[in-house]
Amino acid sequence: MITESTIYNCGVIELNKIHNRSGNITTVEGNLNIPFNIERVYYLYDVPSGGERGGHAHRELHQLIVAASGCFDVVLDDGRNKKVVELNRPNYGLLVVPGIWRELINFSSGAICLVLASQKYSETDYIREYIEFSKFKKL
Repeated sequence: MITESTIYNCGVIELNKIHNRSGNITTVEGNLNIPFNIERVYYLYDVPSGGERGGHAHRELHQLIVAASGCFDVVLDDGRNKKVVELNRPNYGLLVVPGIWRELINFSSGAICLVLASQKYSETDYIREYIEFSKFKKL
């Protein structure tokens, strides 16, 4: 059940890294090296120093969050437990399951946050107020 998701259902996934003297390449294939089909890709950049992103949860959406450049922290909250995950390597991604409140903080200068999502954008999938999140989780 989605409302039973915990921060322990989220985790860092090492992505395939192909090293070449002229540079590295990392590939991500839906339902192959991540556990969902990719329906949408977006990225955050030019986040001001001290800026934050996120501050919401999703009802059904799965995401893989990658620091494509630079670094930032992701605060995961399941309503009972919290943990902070630092993302700072482009061949590692953080899998975030539905029913987890997330905040992205501590962006380095020039950081780029790449997000691979399991569904196309749907406003009805977002939970944007923490009090609503608490009700969704039945806390």
